[in-house]
Amino acid sequence: MSLPVLIVGGLHAEARTAVVDGLLAAVSGSVALHHDLSAAARGTVRRTVRDASGPLTCEQTPLVNGCACCALREDLVPELLRLAAGGTTSLAVLELWDSVEPRAMAEVIAVHGRGHLELSNVVTAVDPALVLPCLTNGDDLVEAGLAASTTDRRTVGDTWARQLEYAAVLALVDNPAADPTDRALLAQLHPTAQRVAAGSPELTRLAFAGFDTEAAAAAQHPACALLPQDADEAGVATLVWHRCRPFHPERLHAALEDLAGGAARSRGRFWLADRPDALLSWDAAGGALCVEDGGPWLASLPDAAWELVPPVRRAAAALGWHPEHGDRCQHLVFTSPGLDRDGLPELLDSCLLTDAEYGAGREGWKRLPAVFDALLAPIR
Repeated sequence: MSLPVLIVGGLHAEARTAVVDGLLAAVSGSVALHHDLSAAARGTVRRTVRDASGPLTCEQTPLVNGCACCALREDLVPELLRLAAGGTTSLAVLELWDSVEPRAMAEVIAVHGRGHLELSNVVTAVDPALVLPCLTNGDDLVEAGLAASTTDRRTVGDTWARQLEYAAVLALVDNPAADPTDRALLAQLHPTAQRVAAGSPELTRLAFAGFDTEAAAAAQHPACALLPQDADEAGVATLVWHRCRPFHPERLHAALEDLAGGAARSRGRFWLADRPDALLSWDAAGGALCVEDGGPWLASLPDAAWELVPPVRRAAAALGWHPEHGDRCQHLVFTSPGLDRDGLPELLDSCLLTDAEYGAGREGWKRLPAVFDALLAPIR
């Protein structure tokens, strides 16, 4: 039989430890593995294996290629396979270090543990009172002392957002300082996640529920992401903005700072007039915006290439297919306490092509200023 492996991650270290301790106490024969990356700058990573009674082993492992996360990956699977071969472990709980994102570790286990390891679920431990402070923190991980390497360019906010949105389960610790606004924000950021109390029997059951890494990756892809819907509760709102006309690159570029700072969290996909075939992803948290090329829109591909596209991508495109533009669209979602539900749509609409600009057609659009070349690789 395969060894069930449960991933527990999250920036909230005390919440994470409380969740892991509860699982070790509830599941007989379970152990927890934790790679401490705080000493990575000195060239080592400390791996601790413990059960409900306390530490079983504590060893140092060297960095691989100067990268703490690489060392984690190289050390993790052999250690999990050793536990699986021993035959006495009922559940291996992988407690991730603060800034390690669960997706990378989940995919390592799914690929390299086939036949011996079974990814049983992915949980993010959450202190509800800290959700907004972490999400709006634009500090670099290096500045916060949480970087996995000296070249780590992530911020606290965007790292926390991905930790939240990838997990199938959010395990909430009790904090009297949390209020209805905190819980409404959490529910709107990841409405499809199962939210359960840390230490509850429900969390123990979900620890063995299973996890599909391919489905989770598809849910994060900008072309078919499972984005939140419109909501308004306890002072927290989610705005879904959808249009079928391209952005004027210059006007959108001028509005980026206001748009990125207009919500605690925003994400989605968008379409620039001067890049009519490129699906662009929008990912913002803590006032920091990441714009990336997500590959071609399906409408720009020849029919023969569609067979190479995953079914989930084709299905997502078909849901909003436009008779002229196909799957090209603007689909952005903004979530925040105190969200300006009137001003944001007005600002976004002002960045679209005017009727006259739209009438110039694709050849005219391509002559618009290519101001996004600084953020995106130039079209070749």
